[in-house]
Order: sequence, then C-alpha cells, then structure tokens
Amino acid sequence: MSIDPSAIPNFGGQQRPTPQSAPGGSPVVNPDQDLVKQLLDQMELKYLVDDEGDLAAPWENFRVYFMFRGENKELYAVRTFYDRAYPLDDKPRLLEVIDEWNRDTLWPKVYTHTHDDGVVRLIGEAQMVLAGGVNLEHFVSSTASWVQAAIGFDQWLTERLGPAEGKAAEAAEEAQAEAGDQEGEQAGGERTDEG
Repeated sequence: MSIDPSAIPNFGGQQRPTPQSAPGGSPVVNPDQDLVKQLLDQMELKYLVDDEGDLAAPWENFRVYFMFRGENKELYAVRTFYDRAYPLDDKPRLLEVIDEWNRDTLWPKVYTHTHDDGVVRLIGEAQMVLAGGVNLEHFVSSTASWVQAAIGFDQWLTERLGPAEGKAAEAAEEAQAEAGDQEGEQAGGERTDEG
C-alpha cells in the first residue's frame, strides 16, 4: 500500500493545523486524532473511537490503535494488539520468534503481555515524538508504513507458527477453566459440571 501525500484531502478547514516552514520549505504540523482519521479515510480503512477515546482500526486478527500521549500530546504511538492467545508454556518459544522479528525489522517492535489468567498475547508498537511539530509527509508515510508493518507481522507470524485457529481458542478455554477452578476454590465451593 503506498500513499501519495499530495492526494490526501484538506485537513479540516477551521481545524486545520497551522503549517509552519521548516528548513527547505517543508510544512510542519501538530498532528491530532482528526488528522489521523482523515489519513485513515484516505487509506480507506474502517476505524472507531473506543470507550477511552483512542482511535482504533480493527482487522480480523488484531486491532491497530493510534494514540496521542503526554501532557501536550507530544508522543504519538501506533500500537497493535494481536488477538492470538498462547498458553504461558509457549512464552519461551514466542520470545525466540519475536526476537527474530525485532532483530530483522525496524517496526513494529513486538513484545509479549501475560494476562492475570496466564494467557500470553503479542503487542506491536511504533512511536514518534511530536514536540515542536512534524513534517506532514513524514507523519503520513510513517503512519502508513506502521500500519502496513502491523499487517505484515501478522502474516509473518502465521507463516512462522501456523494459523491461529484452534490454538487461540484452546488457550483461552484452558485459561477460563483454570480461572473458574481458582474462583471456586477461593469461594470455598466445589465446581460441578452439569450436563
């Protein structure tokens, strides 16, 4: 997917960031969520705003979030949450696989997150510091490249580990069963399966 920055429509009339001139005459903008929405529209990607106010583009096996953080929203992060679930026993193998990815690629950097129920999931992330503004073409091309790389990682992971079907459902079911067993033990009751 390639994007011609000159093909992106006007960025919001009255809400348009005031361009400045960097050395060489490049436009410098202060990106915000509206700018990212317009970019996603240009890329013809569906998106939503979640309950916490973050912008997210959902895919079948993952979600890409576009977040602005910091007191002055000076940190821009594109973070991908992959839905594939792994049991805790698979974590050493996952670390080997994502170490290979992180050595061979620039972005997204991928890491594991272990939930309280023992399910391990992968998260990819790329960041940009926006203090003082950023060149519009750089912002657009970086965002588009990061989205493309998030998709590429999902495809690469499928090639390395096989399809997610079965394994994710199995890990989630095991974690739910264990959590249910622990809750029953903590409550002093016995778990019974009626059926």
